[in-house]
Amino acid sequence: MHSPRRPERHAAALLAALLVAGCAVQRGIDLPPMPDWESRRDVLAAIERFEFKGRVGVRAGDDGFNGNLRWRQDGEAFSASVSGPLGIGTVRLEGAGRQVRVTDGDGEVHELEDADRDLYELYGWTLPVTSLRYWALGIPDPTLPASTEFGADGQLVRLVQRDWTLDITEYREDAGQLLPRRLTAVNHETRVRLVIDDWTFHD
Repeated sequence: MHSPRRPERHAAALLAALLVAGCAVQRGIDLPPMPDWESRRDVLAAIERFEFKGRVGVRAGDDGFNGNLRWRQDGEAFSASVSGPLGIGTVRLEGAGRQVRVTDGDGEVHELEDADRDLYELYGWTLPVTSLRYWALGIPDPTLPASTEFGADGQLVRLVQRDWTLDITEYREDAGQLLPRRLTAVNHETRVRLVIDDWTFHD
């Protein structure tokens, strides 16, 4: 006599295995050793595939919002979503370099030639989109001049680049290395606070 529920048990076991495998893929890889600032800067600048998620607070004049930020980097291309801006719902950004496509919660699409400037003209606030992939990692954008300050532990604590000043006030260990946890970027129009909750790096 055989059990009629064996196919269901087999399917359940297969699903469990797939879920475990998916979790393993999602975990990503650990970062290699980075014993000094120069190696840290070079290793992190060369990483092409990673993602992070966290919380963002934006203030421009008397207006502002708090929301969630998800960022995925794949080579020069990135995709990101910002939830929370009042009146426009979730804003989705995708592109490479300074050229970015923005889609708001109503499905309206804008092609931006200069992401930082054009975001401000559209919504009255902006994000340092052009360099955020590097700043979130705690290094300067290697394509632009920068002024840097370091803490007693050798970690970057302040960066002045373009018309932004970036302060990194907290690091925590993730993917085997210390990575920025709390950052604030300020220019003459906008103040952006970012708390990064999770990092994932890929081969």
